[in-house]
Parts: sequence; C-alpha cells; structure tokens
Amino acid sequence: MKRVILFLVTNLAIMVVLGITASLLGVNKYLTANGLNLGALLVFAGLMGFGGAFISLFLSKPIAKWSTGARVIEQPSNSTELWLMNTVGAQAQKAGIAMPEVAIYEGEPNAFATGATKNSSLVAVSTGLLTSMTREEVEAVLAHEVAHIANGDMVTLTLIQGVVNTFVTFLARVVGYAVDQFLRRNDEESSGPGIGYTVTVIVCDILFGILASIIVMYFSRQREYRADRGAAQILGTPRPMIAALQRLGGLSAGELPKSMAASGIAGGGLASLFSSHPPIESRIAALQAR
Repeated sequence: MKRVILFLVTNLAIMVVLGITASLLGVNKYLTANGLNLGALLVFAGLMGFGGAFISLFLSKPIAKWSTGARVIEQPSNSTELWLMNTVGAQAQKAGIAMPEVAIYEGEPNAFATGATKNSSLVAVSTGLLTSMTREEVEAVLAHEVAHIANGDMVTLTLIQGVVNTFVTFLARVVGYAVDQFLRRNDEESSGPGIGYTVTVIVCDILFGILASIIVMYFSRQREYRADRGAAQILGTPRPMIAALQRLGGLSAGELPKSMAASGIAGGGLASLFSSHPPIESRIAALQAR
C-alpha cells in the first residue's frame, strides 16, 4: 500500500502549497465584480489539479526512497542481491521496459514499485519479504511490481488524480461563492469574497477530497487485479502469484508510507470504499479463474 498512500499525501500537500501560492500571488481572476467566471475558474482548477498530480508523480521515486530508507543496489554485495538484480532484469526485459532500480529496505513483508515513467522506475522489497517467502514467491511479487510499471499504473493514477483534483477545486469554489453570497445577501457595501467564501472553500476542499479518494481507490483496486494478471503472464503461470498471495494472507504485511499504497503488494483485507487493494481472497479467485 506504500506507493498510493504516499502519492495521495504528497499530492494533498502540493495542492495546499499551490493554493496558498495562488492566493498570495493574487491568481484568483475567476472572481469578478459580476460573480464567478466559470470558464476562468475551470482553467484555474485544471492547472491546480493536474499541476499537483504531476508534481507528485515526478517526486514519487525520491520520496519513496527517503520515506522507506530504501537502499538502491548499485553493485550486488551478496548472492541475494545478485539474484534480485538478475530476476528483475529478466522480468523487465520480458515486459518490454528498461531495467528499474532495485532497492531493499528494512521492514515487514511488503514490496512496491514507483517512478514517473516506465523507463525510470524503482522496485523495492523489504527484508521481511525476503526472509519470509520462498524464492519462487518473491519472484512472483517482483513480477507483480514489474507489471505495475509495464502497465503505466503511476501515470494512470496521476491522470485520474488530476481529473479528481480539478473537480474538487472547481466545485469547492462554486459552493464557497454560493455560501458567501447567501451570507452577505443584505450587505450591499462590501465587495470581493468574504470570510464565508474562504472557510467554505477550505471545508469543501477537505470533504470533496475525501469523497474523491473513493474514485482513486476504486481504480487502484482494479490495477491490482491487472498487475496480478501481468505477473502470471511474465512468469508463464499464475501458480507462483497465487502461492505468494496465500503466503501474504498468513503474514502481517508491512505498513508502507502513506502515499505509496497503490503499488504495494500487501492485500487490502476487507474490501471497502477507501481500500487501495482488493481482498487477497478475491485476487486469488481472479487468478484461479484464468
């Protein structure tokens, strides 16, 4: 779950910074003496929404390394590191992508993939995963992460987040303006947005953002099924992926940093609207039905 949650938190932080910066610079041209200019507001919302999402995308790999303490393998120092490099390299070649960076971090059983493009990516596994699984199961986990990269899942998530950000920004300001006008309906002397607008926009940004995350999490769950299928294709059989999921179902999967949840291997437990992963049982059933 590391990558998705980390991405979402990073995106939220960037959106807040962009919003404050826009206010300080007076980039609020959608507010006019005659009311809201909806066209200008939509352009503003789009720039804010996609700007925040794409900045988050390009920061995803360095933030992932920093937040997990992942150590990139530059030169294998033991047989395990050599095996990891060779395995990921062979899988990347089969998936048609450039060799990702391979990293190891201390933690409970988990893994993730991240990066702005297919050819500038990172695959990281925890020490807990390496010590708790067989080589065949670890190979399946790696194939799952390589499939995330090959499928372009981080870019897809970014585009979805950009659309969601745009609508959240747009709707929050429309509601904020309407509330402000209602509160000041008998005040004919004041001009410009009042405190009602500012407070309502902040509250709506938070509430709409929470609701919008349901959409992002839905697409995240669908991407997990697709990555499972991709792992089966890379390995030539779904059996190792099924075995890895069964093993993970009996382990206490490591919690990944809050913005990286969508690309972790950990199962989501009970399915919910805010879960980035489907239940492991559902993923196994989907693979068995292939």
